[in-house]
Amino acid sequence: MAVTADRPATAAGAELPPLEIPITRTLIVSGAIASRDYQDVHHDAELARRKGSPDIFMNILTTNGLVGRYITDHFGPRAVLRRVAIRLGAPNYPGDTMVLRGTVEQVDGDTATVRVVGANAIGRHVTGTVTVTVPSGGA
Repeated sequence: MAVTADRPATAAGAELPPLEIPITRTLIVSGAIASRDYQDVHHDAELARRKGSPDIFMNILTTNGLVGRYITDHFGPRAVLRRVAIRLGAPNYPGDTMVLRGTVEQVDGDTATVRVVGANAIGRHVTGTVTVTVPSGGA
């Protein structure tokens, strides 16, 4: 990818700076509401415990949005997410912190494929790849 004022230079093997995301009850519940995921395990701690979870936990759609944010924060406001393929692992519970890290796997012109891993205190919460295009030229 070329260097411009609105786009970082990135080559295969480059590491993106980590992003720490505090996992709060508000983040978990608001993410579930915003994505219309009304399952009780994402907003009702007592019902989540009855189902075997120690607390409420983040849904996949919120995680997907945070992964997208991580990529667009790095590549800039003109970045276009072409493909986001993620898999969940360890749950994100309130009071923890998820750290997202990324490594550029491949670059083809204005398009990059980034490997993303998000970990918390109990393990890997999310793993996957994101394909992103950063158009060149004017706004």
